[in-house]
Amino acid sequence: QVQLVESGGGLVQAGGSLRLSCAASGRTFSSYAMGWFRQAPGKEREFVAAISWSGGSTYYADSVKGRFTISRDNAKNAVYLQMNSLKPEDTAVYYCAAGLLGWIEGYDYWGQGTQVTVSS
Repeated sequence: QVQLVESGGGLVQAGGSLRLSCAASGRTFSSYAMGWFRQAPGKEREFVAAISWSGGSTYYADSVKGRFTISRDNAKNAVYLQMNSLKPEDTAVYYCAAGLLGWIEGYDYWGQGTQVTVSS
């Protein structure tokens, strides 16, 4: 069982940066691939980024590639999403997720989400 709690969301102007954090409980955190997803109003949830259990592999949606960076610290049971050059279309609720077989999909545990709002 893994419990996830996101933090770090907020209101930022276009071009600005935010760093999201996801704190995980459970002794087996380092066994899980971790992902970030987002859901904008009236839209389906979409994949943003994923990182392997070791941190050695990452993958990004085309819409955020080059602007967002996912990382993890297994000693702290945490995963992060550094978001730079933010655009109004990045406005959404951001969720972190954990899954033994997770990558673009295949996640078993989800956080409650944190709101990111980018003003133009």
